[in-house]
Amino acid sequence: MRHILFIIGLLFLLYSNVYGQAFSGEQREEIFLYPKIKEKISEAHRTDSLFGLLVSKVTNPSITPFIPDNQDKNKSAVIICPGGGYHTMLMEREGYKVAEEFNKHGIAAFVLKYRLPDDEIVSNKSFAPLSDAQRAIQMVREKAEKWGIDPEKIGIMGFSAGGHLAVSLGVHYDSVLVANDKSINLRPDFMILINPVVSFTDSIGHIGSRDNLIGKNPDTKQIQFFSNELHVNKNTPKTILIHTDDDQVVPVKNSLYFYQQLNKCNVPAELHIYSRGDHGFIQIPEFEEWFNRCIRWMKIEKII
Repeated sequence: MRHILFIIGLLFLLYSNVYGQAFSGEQREEIFLYPKIKEKISEAHRTDSLFGLLVSKVTNPSITPFIPDNQDKNKSAVIICPGGGYHTMLMEREGYKVAEEFNKHGIAAFVLKYRLPDDEIVSNKSFAPLSDAQRAIQMVREKAEKWGIDPEKIGIMGFSAGGHLAVSLGVHYDSVLVANDKSINLRPDFMILINPVVSFTDSIGHIGSRDNLIGKNPDTKQIQFFSNELHVNKNTPKTILIHTDDDQVVPVKNSLYFYQQLNKCNVPAELHIYSRGDHGFIQIPEFEEWFNRCIRWMKIEKII
């Protein structure tokens, strides 16, 4: 009888752990960035066997907080922008799972579900994602005390097109797109950019992301505004960039050119290029490899 009870208890514990891991992101609180409005088109969710939860057709953007369970009242925080070419978002692989790893290091994380440039949903589609990124950092700073966060240690992280959104915030934080009566600082204190789209130029830009964000026939001013390497100055946040040399989707020159501009402006920056891994680090480099480099950099820069 004791053996049977032991086995039942073990199975229950195993089931609880697996269930918690599988649904931890879904059980979190979702905080809308603006007053919720009625959806004209239902938000689309689907599950991919490799990338997990994919989300598109977003009407009500939000942040999902991941706050580590510790007593530190001066935690650093990272706002995470999942990638997806500005047509979907890899919410699980490049959002929830990364946030949980930051929590293991005592770092607060917020997964940003931003509006995608969809003509059926948003009127000013080119600037909707950047508006949401500005509102996200504004909200985290406004509620920093509640979450035990140091308001001067809040950064932005992005993958691929999410990296473009992150770096757009980093260089265009002073192009204010949200109501800001309290004059909250919208500048990230640091940036973590993973195989990022940086440029929209014909030579190195990711044309798919460009077409989705600003259309297939953009004018020169739009291309220049969103080619973020052109807007680096001495006030651009300190940055770590991670890319692969064999990336067939987003050329590694995006990270190289951005690093060169940071270096020219004397902005503290670190760049890691792996020889293999293609786009998205499907197999190599392993998550622990590149993520631990981010943690190490955050320690060196006294972010944590």
